[in-house]
Amino acid sequence: MPGLSGRILVVDDNKVIRQLIRVNLELEGFEVVTAADGAECLDVVHHVRPDVVTLDVVMPRLNGLHTAARLRSDPRTWDIPIAIVSACTQGEVDNGETVGVDAFLAKPFEPAELVRTVAMLVREGRHRQRERGPAGGAEEEDGESDGGGGGAGRGASSGGVAASGGVGMMDAGGE
Repeated sequence: MPGLSGRILVVDDNKVIRQLIRVNLELEGFEVVTAADGAECLDVVHHVRPDVVTLDVVMPRLNGLHTAARLRSDPRTWDIPIAIVSACTQGEVDNGETVGVDAFLAKPFEPAELVRTVAMLVREGRHRQRERGPAGGAEEEDGESDGGGGGAGRGASSGGVAASGGVGMMDAGGE
């Protein structure tokens, strides 16, 4: 449904996957920036100031779980919702929950499920920002209520493992 808003940082080493995710999110109204791996994500996240970060797990230089842990340990990025979009093993899901990943989407995924997951995380992130107030350092994008906070706090249980079929992505960085 066009009309969704938010800035999404898509991180995947596969250019085709980045483009697929980007196209699906842009068609729904999201602004998308991409990075080719976790190291590039950490280089650009402070300039991009995304509402949500999506991470693949297996990437060169810095994998998705280590990237998520680094985002959580940085006071400037600790509260950005993170979704793992990957062919996850149960061990990776468990490790992701430990570092504070908010949602998991298994590849291959349905584009509609990707959009629903990202939209939910944008709403939850904005709800958290409103709860802590403007002193939290996050920019206030539009000031309007988007109707649902989701009520889920930081933690692994707000997402869940979603199995889907189909892929949609984009590329803004990397190759």
